Amino acid sequence: MMSEIGTVGIVGTGTMGTGIATNVAAHGIAVRLYDARPEAVRAAIDQAKAFWAKSVERGRTTAAQAEAAAGRLTAVDTLGGLADSDLLIEAIFEDFALKAKLFEELSGLLPERTLVATNTSCLRVSELARHMKKPDRFLGLHYFSPAQINPIVEVVRGEATAPATVEAGLAFCRATGKKPITCKDAYGFAINRFFCPYTNEACRLLDEGLATTAEVDAVAEEAVGAAAGPFRVQNLIKPRINLHAIQNLAPLGPFYAPARSLVEVGEADRMWEIGQVGEIPPERRALIRDRIRLGVFLAVLQELDEEVASPADIDTGAREALRFTKPPCALMDELGRAEVERIVAPAIARYGLKRPAALDRVGRLLSG
Repeated sequence: MMSEIGTVGIVGTGTMGTGIATNVAAHGIAVRLYDARPEAVRAAIDQAKAFWAKSVERGRTTAAQAEAAAGRLTAVDTLGGLADSDLLIEAIFEDFALKAKLFEELSGLLPERTLVATNTSCLRVSELARHMKKPDRFLGLHYFSPAQINPIVEVVRGEATAPATVEAGLAFCRATGKKPITCKDAYGFAINRFFCPYTNEACRLLDEGLATTAEVDAVAEEAVGAAAGPFRVQNLIKPRINLHAIQNLAPLGPFYAPARSLVEVGEADRMWEIGQVGEIPPERRALIRDRIRLGVFLAVLQELDEEVASPADIDTGAREALRFTKPPCALMDELGRAEVERIVAPAIARYGLKRPAALDRVGRLLSG
């Protein structure tokens, strides 16, 4: 395993690939960019330069630093132009067949020493690794948007990922100013595992006629300390994309099935209409708060049972990636086991779920 990563290849220069390239180049690492559409690579480099220009205007970096970062970005015309990469990051469309075909092609081009990472947010890393000649050198590096500035990266270990590969991934993330969290290869990984049910439960409240979008957003800010409520956040990331992420959690069971209104809005590629919020009666406010917390708590308890990630890493992701000032494990510890069980028990009964064993650790999740 190489001691350090000096050159990074990136395949796919959409929103995420561009953001990753911008972050990596700003931290002194050479970046090779490839996309099947050459114009997309040119656009990515222009966007990175525009990002650094704004940073100069705001006094966050110097003109010399911006110029040096831009000089580290190089467009390549073929996948073969990435063969000198110490680390290759795939950031193409979330389609398993497309990614699998790419990794098979890369396996014949890259030297065995190269680390290969997928930026997938919803596909199984272990299944993608089966299309690599060296699955022990393969891992997930799931960045959060905007990747230029969001500090969290989920470092996902597949079934065949070597411990040294995970350590190299963690070191790379830290060297590029990120706060990595390690997690098992599970549907939704550590963060989307509860973010998706959080937004989905908000939509179910709407379906059941229990609250408006504005009311849910207002109460969510109180319930989990969200900087923006679930409907406003969905409009930022697009309901269509959120629906796709939730649909990929289907193997986890009916609790994760997408709400009717989310399917309608997402498939139509519309945005949520969010009006003004009026006075919310205390009883309705309490009901909304419970349901919002239910979406988060039950998913987190289940992933703790599955040892997907540690309570501390889950809370770090909630604070840093999602801007929850009341991260789930700390909030459950504060509320206590009896209160958390009261909140999640109706859904456990409704969906015929096994009672999470992690419920018995509530109150000491972060200290036990």
